Amino acid sequence: MATHRSGRATVWWIAVVAVLGLGVLPQRTGAQAQAGDDLDVVQLRPNFYLIAGAGGNIVMQTGPIGVILVDSGSMQMSEKILATIRKLTPLPIRYIINTSADADHVGGNEKIAKAGLSILAGAIAAGAGLGDDLITNGGGASVLAHENVLNRMSAPTGKQPPFPLEMWPTKTFSAKTYAMYLNGEGIQVIHEHASHTDGNTIVFFRRGDVIATGDIVDTNRFPVIDVDKGGSLQGELDALNHLMDLSIPNLPLQWNPDRTFLVPGHGHVLDKIDLLEYRDMVTIVRDRVQDLIKQGKTLEQVKAANPTLAYRRKYGSDSGSWTTEKFVEVVYKELTTKKK
Repeated sequence: MATHRSGRATVWWIAVVAVLGLGVLPQRTGAQAQAGDDLDVVQLRPNFYLIAGAGGNIVMQTGPIGVILVDSGSMQMSEKILATIRKLTPLPIRYIINTSADADHVGGNEKIAKAGLSILAGAIAAGAGLGDDLITNGGGASVLAHENVLNRMSAPTGKQPPFPLEMWPTKTFSAKTYAMYLNGEGIQVIHEHASHTDGNTIVFFRRGDVIATGDIVDTNRFPVIDVDKGGSLQGELDALNHLMDLSIPNLPLQWNPDRTFLVPGHGHVLDKIDLLEYRDMVTIVRDRVQDLIKQGKTLEQVKAANPTLAYRRKYGSDSGSWTTEKFVEVVYKELTTKKK
């Protein structure tokens, strides 16, 4: 799960070996073995953890106020997620921040929120009648997301929603950014419109210099662009470029462990250099498809030309819900629509 890269200069590899020798890159903790579960835990900072294997990646930040989670995994893994959290800290869960409405990112909302505690839950018991957004969810942890996430999880009156009410966000925002300060940390939840979907956000922990990217980045495959849910290629590239602007590499001292850590929706942790390679991959594939379109190629001819060839082994798939052909098809259709 730790950060990695290939094809770098010898000097870079010497630096990486030196850093690994000092044990300063993200390390697995003993939580997996202690919990007896199938979940994998990587410690990013003294108070930041990545919990993987429960659906989408989960980022956990701890501090004096309690636990902040980015995403809640799949519904079936809720108990294992809670057991893993309890192996890491006895602190109460205060917030869940959803990066999208995908089931593997919001599935644990209900159970994990009920296991948590609102920051001012005592005021509810005292009947203070406070209306602050910290007092939500009947005393459980608050669930924050962009309003488009709520729109995707709910349904108009009289229609069956795709998710039960108990899993919905309890606090939404419609602006570009929602900011708060918890555990001595400035936290920015930033809407990246029309990227993976129309409700995707990234979560930037400013003091810890950790960014949860959600499914805008998926190191296991080509980026999933869900057109039916408002996603787009251009929005994906805009989001990747924004992440590039926010992140800082470990330069000029490459053996220095200080850098921005980016946690993708699925896959391994990245730094800015890894993100650069991922962003360039998407850009190069787009440019190759664009060149083929200019030559008058049809969709089937573009697929046959294999514009993803250089990256297919690393990110490609011929089976499952998101294949290489589906990615190329989304790129082709968006570019031809723009041309028209």
